[in-house]
Amino acid sequence: MPLVIPDEIIQAARMTEQEVAQALAVALFQKEKLTLGQAARLSGVTQWEFQHLLASQGIAVHYDRADFEQDLATLEAMGRL
Repeated sequence: MPLVIPDEIIQAARMTEQEVAQALAVALFQKEKLTLGQAARLSGVTQWEFQHLLASQGIAVHYDRADFEQDLATLEAMGRL
């Protein structure tokens, strides 16, 4: 389901759409609501780039076996495995 953020909200935040998506992805990742792969996908960057984004904000990567298994299941569902 696409999430539509009104232009006036984007403008009021003085952020681009990608910056808003990245901020949401970082926040959800920090709260352990999204895996690394899911957060990277939401932010529109590779996992490597997302890890750099986290590092630039001083946020540690938490990635355990459950995250790995969930990412594998997501890739399988997308037909990428």
